[in-house]
Parts: sequence; structure tokens; C-alpha cells
Amino acid sequence: MGRLCSTEGLTDIQEEILKTVRSFVEEKILPVATELEHADEYPTEIVEGLKELGLFGLMIPEEYGGLGESLLTYALVVEEIARGWMSVSGVINTHFIVAYMLMQHGTEEQKQKYLPRMATGEVRGSFSMSEPGLGSDVSAIKTKAVKAGDGYEITGQKMWLTNGGSSNLVAVLVKTDEGADSVYRNMTTFLVEKEPGFGETAQGVTVPGKIDKMGYKGVDTTELILEKHAISADQVLGGEPGKGFYQMMDGVEVGRVNVAARAVGVSNRAFELGIAYAQQRETFGKPIAQHQAIMFKLAEMATKVEAAHAMMVRAARLKDKGERNDVEAGMAKFLAAEYCNEVVEASFRIHGGYGYSKEYEIERLYREAAFLLIGEGTAEIQKMIIGRRLLQDYKA
Repeated sequence: MGRLCSTEGLTDIQEEILKTVRSFVEEKILPVATELEHADEYPTEIVEGLKELGLFGLMIPEEYGGLGESLLTYALVVEEIARGWMSVSGVINTHFIVAYMLMQHGTEEQKQKYLPRMATGEVRGSFSMSEPGLGSDVSAIKTKAVKAGDGYEITGQKMWLTNGGSSNLVAVLVKTDEGADSVYRNMTTFLVEKEPGFGETAQGVTVPGKIDKMGYKGVDTTELILEKHAISADQVLGGEPGKGFYQMMDGVEVGRVNVAARAVGVSNRAFELGIAYAQQRETFGKPIAQHQAIMFKLAEMATKVEAAHAMMVRAARLKDKGERNDVEAGMAKFLAAEYCNEVVEASFRIHGGYGYSKEYEIERLYREAAFLLIGEGTAEIQKMIIGRRLLQDYKA
């Protein structure tokens, strides 16, 4: 291993976990990632390996059958996995966000019902706020739950569910009429149960199929159509309607740390590929790494990887201390995603014509990096979050 992305102050247990995951990535993910990605094939064997390692329950408390680890541990694990294949980190990310929202906001009955089975991977989570035509404007959602007897009926269309097909528990943000004076207090998160797969997966629940994407392949990204889906009041996250927006924002906050970690993992791999190729490829009688133009490029790439890693670690540690980290998570996600694209493009340029060939791994990273610019909120959304908080902190 090189010197990049080392983290000070880790416990022996954290070091052992990362060592185990790194070995799994080297042996089980990197050798097959490009082939599976090109075929857009779900990584079934890899996912089973993640279950055996206990990674689906990495942050779930021990009392519910998980490992009880920190957000920092989780983020560093994601960084390692994304270095192997970003799509695999996506398999556990939305699952983790749903588990986190249950841990933080669920009733004790909901925790007992779902968390032990989420820790083993028997219950797999996905979530959705977005809908067609609204993007990041969460306040404009139209999916609505109306009271029907002792429960509700949900009707609407949700968009961009990672693991939408493979999951069997979906946290869905919908509008409810709570009589509040703010649209944000008229939103509720429901825990919708369904069968894995496509088509009608539960009463009034349809998953049409996989969305064909430029990159981020293997993992299934879907729509979710709800047509008078009958659901009991017990499935309201936390048992109290009207708190869904704040619950989802809490989940997305840790999700942004996750996306930053993914970006660091992808950029670190791109750097590794670039510096290796630069020492093998010769022009004008010497390896291209000895040409100043390439050497400067490698120096810039490594610096960007280190800076993004440091910001991601800081954001995770703040959340682990129980402090608000919306600014730090937004900064980490924004910087890591932008730097990832720059590092991947630099590595692509170092590879020259071979970088355009599907035989070389950098071609896959080039397509994957674009997703990180928009996942869990675009750069523009991060800047709005950061800017608003800075204006509050530095009010004239």
C-alpha cells in the first residue's frame, strides 16, 4: 500500500476491519469488477461476501445484532470498497441510510422488527425522496398519503431508488395533511414493505424495472409507483407523522459523508492506475513519469486525494461526536466529488488512447466519477447549504 488515505487515531478493531475489507476488495472485487460492470450484472457473490463480513450491520448496535461501529469506520470501509468498484458501495449505502434513520428515529418496536434482520442482510433497505420533474426540490413532492380507516393509502411516483429492485424495505417520503403552517412539517416517512424484484412487488406497489445508466452499473436504480398502497399507521417512521423531512435530512447528511468516501475511493484507484501506467509507458527513451508534465500531474492528483480524504474523515468524526455536520458533510461531498472527477480525468489523460479502451479499468472509473457530482445532491445544492450556514455563522 502507498501512503495516501491513511487515517490517524484508529483503534485496533478499526484497523483490523479495514485490513479485512481491503483483502476482500483485492481478492473478490477488483478481479471481476470491470467484467460485471460492462455486463451490468448484479454482483450476487460479492454481496453474499459482504453479508458474511457483517458489513450490512456495521453501524447497527450490538443489541440489535450489528457490529456497533462508528460512522468513521463505515466511511473508511466504503472508501475501500469504492476503490474496488463503486457500485458495490452503493449496494450497502442506501441500506445503511435506512438502518441509520431507524436507529435515530424509529420506535423501539420498529427497531426490534427490522434492525436485527437488516444486520444480517435478510432485510435490505432503499429510500426515496425524489420524484420525476422535481430533482432536489423536496418541498415539491406530490406523492401523498391520505388517511383510510386506521391507516393510510399512498399514491404517487418516486424516482432514483438505488436498490429499488433488490430491496424489501423502502423508506418513502410523502406528503401528509398535518395542518402545519410549513410544507416541511407536512411530510412523513413511511416504511413500505415489498418483495424483491420487478413488477408488482406488493399491493399497490410497482417497480417498473432498472433505469439504464451511463455508469454506476450492476446496482439497480429504479422508479417506484404507488397506487392506493394500503399501509398501517405503525409503519410511520417514529410513529408520529409530520417529521419525515427532518428524518430524511438526517439520513442524507450521513449519506453525503458516504458519497465523499466513495469519491475518495474512486480517485485513489484512479491515481494508483495512473502512477503505475506512467512508470510502464515510455516515450522519447524514458518512462512518461519522468517527464515533468506527467510528474506534476501525479503530484496534483495525490494532493487532491489526500485533501478529500481529510475532509471526509473530519465530517464523519463530527457526526460521531453528536455534533451537527451539515456544512462539513456538504464541503466534503462537494470537494471530494469535484476532485474525483479531476483526478480520474488526469489518469485518463495519462493513459492516452488506451484510456478510451474498455480493456483498461480507467474507462470504467471515467464513467463512474460523473455520478458522484450529482449523488446525494449536486455541487450547487451543497454550495447553497454551505453558503446559508456560513451567512448565519458570520452574520454582519
